[in-house]
Amino acid sequence: MKPSPKRLVDNPRSRGGGQWRVTSDVLELRVHPSDLGKVIGKQGRTARSIRTILNAAGMKLKKRFTLEILE
Repeated sequence: MKPSPKRLVDNPRSRGGGQWRVTSDVLELRVHPSDLGKVIGKQGRTARSIRTILNAAGMKLKKRFTLEILE
C-alpha cells in the first residue's frame, strides 16, 4: 500500500505538491504553501487522522512514527 497525498492537495504537480519522504521514523509530507491549510484540515482533523493511521501502523511494526507537514 502506498499512500497518495496528491488526493489531499489542489496543486499536485507544483513544487512539493504532496510528496512523502521517509527518514528513519519520521514521515515528511511536502505540500505547496497554498495547500497547507487543506492538508491540516479544520482544527487539525485531517492531520490528526493521518497521525492516527501512522500510530496504528507503528504499533503493528512496534515502532513509533512522527508526521511532519512541510511547505
